[in-house]
Amino acid sequence: MIRFPSDFAILFLALTSLGSHLRAAPPATPDRPNVILIMADDLGPGMLGHNGQKIVTTPHIDKLAAEGMSFSNYYGNPFCAPARWSLITGMHNGRKGSGSHTPGGKLIQLDKQKLSPGEWEAAFKKIQDNATPVPENERFLAEVAQQADYHTAQFGKLDVGFLTWHSLLARHGWDHYFGYYDHVRAHGFFPPYLWEDGKKIPIDGNTRIDCGKLGERGREPVGSGGKTYSQDLFLTGMLKYIRAHKDQRFFLYHPTQLPHGPVAVTKLHPDFVDREDLTLSEKKYATMVKSLDDTVGAIMAELQALGLDNETAVFFSSDNGHETYYENSSGILPKSAWRSGKRADGSVTNVTDNKWRTSEDGETFNGAGGLTGLKWSAFQGGINCPMIVRWPGKIAPGTTSSVLSSHYDFMPTLAEITSTEPPANKDGISYLPTLLGKKRPVDHDWIFIRSARYYGKSALITREGWKLIQLTDGTFQLYNILRDPGEYHNMAEENPEVVTTLVPVFEEQFDSERVDL
Repeated sequence: MIRFPSDFAILFLALTSLGSHLRAAPPATPDRPNVILIMADDLGPGMLGHNGQKIVTTPHIDKLAAEGMSFSNYYGNPFCAPARWSLITGMHNGRKGSGSHTPGGKLIQLDKQKLSPGEWEAAFKKIQDNATPVPENERFLAEVAQQADYHTAQFGKLDVGFLTWHSLLARHGWDHYFGYYDHVRAHGFFPPYLWEDGKKIPIDGNTRIDCGKLGERGREPVGSGGKTYSQDLFLTGMLKYIRAHKDQRFFLYHPTQLPHGPVAVTKLHPDFVDREDLTLSEKKYATMVKSLDDTVGAIMAELQALGLDNETAVFFSSDNGHETYYENSSGILPKSAWRSGKRADGSVTNVTDNKWRTSEDGETFNGAGGLTGLKWSAFQGGINCPMIVRWPGKIAPGTTSSVLSSHYDFMPTLAEITSTEPPANKDGISYLPTLLGKKRPVDHDWIFIRSARYYGKSALITREGWKLIQLTDGTFQLYNILRDPGEYHNMAEENPEVVTTLVPVFEEQFDSERVDL
């Protein structure tokens, strides 16, 4: 269900976004295609129809999988900022400096002070000046595309998080952008303003400083929070951008807010209006997933209409695994139960035996696909992410891959697709050979994932399927996710030699130095 913003907002975007930074670039070809990356927010693989979702249909995303390749052994991070840092830098999250250079919520704090425009700008500049500086020789994702003579743009929840600004976005290689600077503001879907190429853009009908962020349980009436829905603005902007650059090859990155909560929609999708088995907040969440799917459908339809379908490679993924931004019919927020170890009946689960499942506590959608844990956890349910790639004429339709890969592999993959050299001394390995059905010349021995507050802190996953996971108390568990993807059986005692081999690797990578900086 696509919802469109006010006429004022559409007109404003039409007048501003099309004329911005029209840097010359040659047209795309089947061999050097446009590249679009759609990055969902907290979408577990189990929320997609082709992965078994029973309540929410996702025909447009499923069509990407049917016409391309779907990865099953692909990883993000338990948290938002480290996942995006890894994507943008091509480095794993064990590296020093992973995550964010500033805390979130700074712009909301400034807005609450009711400063004059000059005072506000001065205060924001002070925050920027006190941020961790960007190393001179760091290279970022969009710079790789620019190096290949691509125009670059992003729309949505901008950049690495938790806070960004114009000079930083330009430094990262973006020719054009529109969206939220502050990821905490992005927890609301009705922003009073957004940012476009350094300009603060007022949004019609939205007045709340917190961008209309609603309660965690999602009980507010549909339409609460504001008038103009951010995803509608982003979709309108992206379609206009694609039209404006149809004769120039481009790299378009869409880090959407959907379906991150708290849940908020302007109208329930017709599929869920009369569902008596779903709570109001579950209906809102399901509608948000449908809106994400419809966004994919609208982008694909635009590519078809402009004749760009065969000249565009489309990637679809998510930053983290599944999270439950809705309460079930028992009034339980499954994510709260996961963090506390409490089941729906109030009993406390010994989570260290690792037998607890979110679905056992009324997780209606089973968005983690039966895996252990949710976002915030380095168990599979928190870090296993969808990755789907469609590139007509290059990727065999309906194929799957279990190759071990992660967000930090996207940078070298983009470099190889766009026929340019990837930056040196990065952690990623291109998975283009896998997409093309070829044997990879080199593969990861392991990937490293760090950062979580709750049970299951950090993990090392090997090519053979071994997963060493460190708990918050510092102890280790061992699983083989190729044989036991649900992580039911801790094999540490049965395989002490594997633990002995992997722990030194884990400890070496945790908080490790960058070799290129």
